[in-house]
Amino acid sequence: MNLMRHNTERIVAIISIIFIFCGRVWAQEDLVQYLMRIEGEEDTASSQITIYDKTILDTIDTGNKFIKILIFDDHTWDYLDLGKPDITDLIAEESWETGVIHSYNDVKLSDIPEEVTIVLIDSVSGYSAPYIAKVYSGFRVRNGREHKGVDLPLNIGDPVKSAFDGVVRVAKSSRYTGGYGNMLVIRHTNGLETFYAHLSKILVKEGETVKAGETVALGGNSGRSTGPHLHFETRYLGKAFDPVRLFDFETGELRDSVFALKKHYLNIYSHYGQSEKQSIASSQKLVYTIKSGDTLSSIAAKYGTTVDKICKLNNMSKNSVLRVGTKITVR
Repeated sequence: MNLMRHNTERIVAIISIIFIFCGRVWAQEDLVQYLMRIEGEEDTASSQITIYDKTILDTIDTGNKFIKILIFDDHTWDYLDLGKPDITDLIAEESWETGVIHSYNDVKLSDIPEEVTIVLIDSVSGYSAPYIAKVYSGFRVRNGREHKGVDLPLNIGDPVKSAFDGVVRVAKSSRYTGGYGNMLVIRHTNGLETFYAHLSKILVKEGETVKAGETVALGGNSGRSTGPHLHFETRYLGKAFDPVRLFDFETGELRDSVFALKKHYLNIYSHYGQSEKQSIASSQKLVYTIKSGDTLSSIAAKYGTTVDKICKLNNMSKNSVLRVGTKITVR
C-alpha cells in the first residue's frame, strides 16, 4: 500500500477544493483500520481516527476503486493507493469459466498431491473473514446431503467481504444457481476459490478484480434457505474443504498465513478439530446411497458389517425409515 503525492493543481481538478500538500507517509495498518471501519458507514465522523497528530476526516472516490483521496483536519490531503491485485494469470487459466458454478471438473482427487502448501497472505495481499459470526451449520453431511461449507447467521443487507485478493468468476442470480440463490464465486491469487451464497444483492460483476476485505455483496435469504445467512465455501481445484480450517469466524482471524492442505481434508467427513489420524480415518469412510428396496440387513450383508455397527455410525435405530437418496456410512 503506497501513498502517491501529487501537487495541489491536480487535486483541484478533481474536487475543486484547494488543499495544502501534507508531506506524510501514513502507516499501512492504520489506514487499513480506517478504511475497514468506515466502509458502509454513512456517518464517517463517528469513525475518525488520528495518525501522526492528524485526523482523517473523509475519503473521496476517484473513479478507481483502488485509489482513494484522504482528507485531513488540517486541510491537507494525500492519495492512497490500495494496490490493484495482479489477476492476469487467473483469467488466463484453461479452467476459467463464467458460465458454470463448478469449474475444474476435469480434475480428479487422484490428481491432487497428498499435501499442498498454500501461501494465503504475504506482504502485498491480505485477508478478511467474509462475515464475523458463530458458525451454526458446519461442513458435514446434513439431512443426507453434503453441506460443503459453513452457514453464518446475518441480517439482510449486512456487508459480505471478499476473503482474499482475486477476481470474480461467477456473479449470478437465483435463476441460474438453484439452491445457492444469488451467489458469487471468487478465484484468488493464492490458488483457492471461495463461494458466497444466499445473497440479497451482488455488488461486483464477473471479471472484476477485488481486494481482501472489499464489500462484494449484501447478505440475504435467497435460494434454498430457511433464514438470512451467508453460506461460505472454500475450494481447491474444485474440491471443497472445511472453511474453519482457515478462519476463526467468531473473531474474524486467519488461523495462519500458510496453509498445509492435506488431500484427506477434501472429504465431507474431514473437518477442523480432528487429529491427523481422525481426519484420515474419516476420509476413508464408506458411504452408501439408499436405493428402493434396501434394508439395513441387506446393506450390512453386502458390505460385510452388522446392523448394530451401521446404526452406531449413523446415530440411528434399527427401526429408522430408510429414505431413497439418503446417504449413510456403512464402515
